[in-house]
Amino acid sequence: MTHRTRTRSTLVCMGTSVLSLRMDRDLLERLRRRAAERGMSVQDYVVRTLIREDFDERFQAAVDETEKFYGSPGAGAARPLVSPADTDTGIR
Repeated sequence: MTHRTRTRSTLVCMGTSVLSLRMDRDLLERLRRRAAERGMSVQDYVVRTLIREDFDERFQAAVDETEKFYGSPGAGAARPLVSPADTDTGIR
């Protein structure tokens, strides 16, 4: 008797919506060129660009919050780490 293991997909299906944009012809052509250079559709290129921009904003906000909590790196709040190779112990 053989048993087949059923695998579960890790892909999460999300609902989609439509966003219609009116843009200048030159802008659309630039988007088409850039998408084609990456082997993508204009839609995929625009969505990926928006996702990346959103990530960059969230990442920068996290960095800003960390600097507020721990202090800015240039403000002397953190001591630089010294490796053993950087110190002279006098032992030869």
